[in-house]
Amino acid sequence: VQLQASGGGLVQAGGSLRVTCAASGRPFSNYGMAWFRQAPGKEREFVAVINSSGVRKNYADSVKGRFTISRDNAKNTVYLQMNSLKPEDTAVYYCAARYGDNIYPRAPSEYDYWGQGTLVTVSS
Repeated sequence: VQLQASGGGLVQAGGSLRVTCAASGRPFSNYGMAWFRQAPGKEREFVAVINSSGVRKNYADSVKGRFTISRDNAKNTVYLQMNSLKPEDTAVYYCAARYGDNIYPRAPSEYDYWGQGTLVTVSS
């Protein structure tokens, strides 16, 4: 699976942004999709995951209630809608794919394919 993330940018605190990940190469609907992020000097951390059908989702506590993950299997695309952004949300955001329907894996090592990342900067 090839993944291409896009949609990052500069936004003020309290604002919203949607990042997108386009997939190609293998049947998209067979893969659970996740978003991770990595801030400068920090380890990559889990943000959200959605199962292959889009019915089940799981979020990191730090983004719960502010971020929404969704997917469109007809377009081979997964989205992360980010609202009420905070400066601490500043990071490079990566999409990742994992074969199967499990929404519980949160470690980067548990994901098979990665996009190149898109930078989100939240100014205070």
